[in-house]
This record gives sequence, C-alpha cells and structure tokens, in this order.
Amino acid sequence: MPDPQRVLTVSDADLDDLRARLRGTRWARRWPVDAWKAGTDSDELRRLVDYWSTAYDWREHEAAINALPSGFADVGDTSVHYLRFDAERHGALPLLLANGWPSSFLELTGLADRLSSPSRYGGSAENSFTVVIPSLPGFGLSPQRPTLGKAPLTHDIWHRLMHDSLGFERYGVHGSDLGAGESSLLAQAHPEAVVGVHLLDAAGPQSYDPEGLTDEERAYLAAEKAWFDAEGSYSHQQQTRPLTLAQGLSDSPSGLLAWILEKYRAWSDCGGDPAGRFGDDFLLTQASLYWFTNTISTSFRPYYERKHGIRPSVERVEVPTAIAVFPHDLGGRPPREWVERTYNLTRYTPMPSGGHFAALEEPDLLADDLTAFFSELA
Repeated sequence: MPDPQRVLTVSDADLDDLRARLRGTRWARRWPVDAWKAGTDSDELRRLVDYWSTAYDWREHEAAINALPSGFADVGDTSVHYLRFDAERHGALPLLLANGWPSSFLELTGLADRLSSPSRYGGSAENSFTVVIPSLPGFGLSPQRPTLGKAPLTHDIWHRLMHDSLGFERYGVHGSDLGAGESSLLAQAHPEAVVGVHLLDAAGPQSYDPEGLTDEERAYLAAEKAWFDAEGSYSHQQQTRPLTLAQGLSDSPSGLLAWILEKYRAWSDCGGDPAGRFGDDFLLTQASLYWFTNTISTSFRPYYERKHGIRPSVERVEVPTAIAVFPHDLGGRPPREWVERTYNLTRYTPMPSGGHFAALEEPDLLADDLTAFFSELA
C-alpha cells in the first residue's frame, strides 16, 4: 500500500480555512428566475455549502482516498499519480481508464473494481483486467506539466507510464471527455502498444465534404451547435481566459462548488437532482479534492492548449475502436458513420440511460461494454 502521507494529507489549518471561507460566503443577489434557469440554483448551493462547512467529514473521505491502491511514476520532468487495480487472474489484459472534466480518479474507482474483480459482481474472473487510472496532469494528485506544448505531452506520459514504468507491452485504453481525447491521441501515436480504444466521446474529422454527410450526421452537427450555443460558455471561457476565471474559483470554495455542481446536473441523467443521483458526500469530495490540491486552475489547461494548437489533433485512429453513446451526455449523439470518419470503428453501443459521468451513473452497463469489447482483443 502507498504511504498515506505521500498521497494526500490536509492540515488542520487548511481544513479550518476552508470551513471559515464557507461560513463567510458572500452570497450573490438573487434574480427573479426559476431555479437553475440562469445558473446554479442558489437554494441548493446554500444547502450544500452549509453541509460542507458543518457536518461533511473530510477526514473520512481523505482516509478512503489514501486507502486506494495509489502509485507515482516519474516521467521526464514531471510525475504522474495513478491507481492500480490488479486483475483476479494472472496474465489479464491491462486497461488504462481516463476521466474527463470536472472530475477525477474518484469517478472511475467503482468501474475499476468491476473490471478487475468481476466475480464480486456476479461475473467471471476469466473476464478480469488489470486496471490503471492515471490522474490527468494538473488534476488532483498529478502535477501539471512544467511547460506548455513541450514533450512529453499527456498521451505520451501515459504510454511511458504503462509501457516503461509498469512494464505492459500491450494494453487497452478507455476514456471520456478530455480523457477520450487523450486516449485517442495515445492510440494514434502508439498503435504498436494499444490493442484497442473504448470511448464515450469521439473526435470529429479534420475535414469533410458537407455535401457527403448523411441525414443523421447533419442532425448530429445541428444538435451539437444548438447545445454549444446554449451550454458552451464554460468551454469558451476555459479556452480563452481561463486564468481570470481560475482566480475566483481558487479563492472561493462556494464559487468552485457552483461551477462544478452545475455540470453534474446539466450533463447527467439525474432528473434535475444531482445530489440525489450522486450524493452530497461525493459531490463535496470532488470539490474538496480540487480545493485542497488547488488544481481547478490547472484543470483548465487542456481547453486552452486545444484552442491554441498546443495539443496535437486526432487525425486517424487505426486500432480497433468502440464507442458507447449515453443519451444524457453533453451535446448530440454522434452517429456511427460520423465516428467512422476518424476511427476504425468495430463496436457501437447506444446506451439506454446515463450521461457524461457514465462510470458513476451506469457502471454495470459500462463495465459490460468494456468487457465485451476488450475480451475479443485480449
């Protein structure tokens, strides 16, 4: 087991500071609008802030984080934090699981347990995988990369973690949101090592003939535009002026929670009730992890790097690719033919329920799809 002192230990002074800031929140003036209509609902935010400052037990969740199977690996001039869940059987295929924003490794632990120990969930040990969950650079316990645009980039850090540090010659990759983009780049750059890539979000083609689009593709692009016009302001801000936003969220825990909470509601299959779907403690642990590691600022970097051409583009992924499409994920649902323009698509699974945080919302559905796809490639 890792040394808990090295993984995460929050001082009493930092914990007291958080609670004092929460108790001293200066609340924004209310508007005469319906709840959630113009942003995070004030009543729900006040309820969670009150619980965060009084009854929420950070020490319990800190202990749970420290009990996870963590490791750290040095790659070039940086290091990477990861979790490793060993498979129930010897020689199982390794899988790298990558989360998106505004999330962390905590989103993926239940999925990792199902994949590494399926017998606990009614499955067979023969279908187990060794699962590695790296923290994105600048998220949680992984420091940000020391420079913009210089090697190693995130996908190469992950390959060096899997291949050089952990000794896996061949492995599979799964990702959602930002993690899907890095997983795609990893598969594109290292097809000799990646047996297949499973995604919840697909990169669009670098170019295409609009006249050659199918009706389904046109409907998808129209839905994407409508969604971005209504919901995409967060992305535009994080791409263009992230440090202006970051200062406010790094100084105000209630502001940080409001920014995150809105996404857990809007992007999930929660029926408008994020706390009822995910639980107060999970939402506050995610916010606390960002707060105590002071990483909301650095979590914005992938957006800025993509906008400014610092991050490479996904051009063509030739390794076998699967995509699971969850109905309440953000934006439109990419049709098969759209994904095929960029990927060697061999499996396409429309899901009956779930959203952007599928590993939390529908871990059994996602584990079954991952198992079916990678069992054929192992």
